[in-house]
Amino acid sequence: MKPILTRTLTLTLALTGLAAATTYPLTLTDDLNRKVTLRAEPKRIVSMLPSDSETLCAIGACDKLVGVDDYSDYPQKVTTLPKMGGLYDPRIEAIVALKPDLVLVSRYGKIVEPLTQAGITVVAVNPETYEEVFAKTLVLGRIVNREAQAKNLVTQMRRDIARTEILTKNAVKKPSVYVEVDPTPYSIGPNSFMGVLLTKAGGRNIIPASMGDFPKVDPEFIVKANPQLILGVDAKVAAARPGWGSMTAVKAGKAMALPKELDTIFSRPGPRMPQALAGLARLIHPELFK
Repeated sequence: MKPILTRTLTLTLALTGLAAATTYPLTLTDDLNRKVTLRAEPKRIVSMLPSDSETLCAIGACDKLVGVDDYSDYPQKVTTLPKMGGLYDPRIEAIVALKPDLVLVSRYGKIVEPLTQAGITVVAVNPETYEEVFAKTLVLGRIVNREAQAKNLVTQMRRDIARTEILTKNAVKKPSVYVEVDPTPYSIGPNSFMGVLLTKAGGRNIIPASMGDFPKVDPEFIVKANPQLILGVDAKVAAARPGWGSMTAVKAGKAMALPKELDTIFSRPGPRMPQALAGLARLIHPELFK
C-alpha cells in the first residue's frame, strides 16, 4: 500500500503543479481595455507602479524585475534596480535599453504608445479599489506564471485583515474621521481602497460616497462635519487653518500626521495592505491594542 500511496501523492502534486502553471501564449484584457498577448513567460520586466513592483516580489517574481519607477522602494531589492522615471516623466529610451519583454504600467500617463511603437509588450495592471488589490494580484500571478503563489498571498492577506477586523468590531465607539491625502485639500471617499481600510479600522469617514473616491474637499465642509479625529494633518498645521481650531479633533489633540511608513503603505494598493490596516486601527483605537 505504501508504494501506491506514494505514487498517488506524487501524481497529485504533479497535477497540482500543472494546474497552477500559466499557458502561453496568454491573451488578456488589461486595465486600458486593450487585448494584449504574451508570447512566453516574461523574464525581463520593468514595473512602473510601486504596487506592481511589491506584488511581483511578494509572489516570488522579484528576480524578473530589471527596472522600476522612481517611487518603487520596497522590498529592499528593488531599491538597487535602475530607476525609469514616473508615469508622466518616463525615461523611454532607458526603458527600451533594458530590453524588457514586459512593461507594467498604470492606466494613467503617456507611456504606452511610445513603448508599443518600440515593439515592447505593455500591460496596464492598475489596482484602485479594495477588491481590485486582490484581483490584480491574481492577474499578475497569471502573467508571470506564479498563480499558486498569488493565490496564497491573497489568502494570507485576507486572513490578516480579518484578524484586525475582529478587534475593531469590538470597539464601543467609532469616531468620525477626516483623512487628508493632500493639503489642497484632497481626501478619500468610503469606496476607495483607502476608504474601505478606514472603515475596517473602526473609523467613520466624514466624506460621503457621492463626492467620489479621492475628492477635492471644501475646507468649510470639513469644519461643519467636525470630525473627532484628523489623520494626515499635523496638529499645529490643523490649528492654524481658518476655523479649524474650533473642531473637536483639534481641541482634543486628535489631529496628527501619519507616521512615514504607514503613510506610504496606506496609500499603496498592494500586498502590505493588511499592515496598513493594522497601523491605522492602532491610531484610531489604541485601547484595543494595549
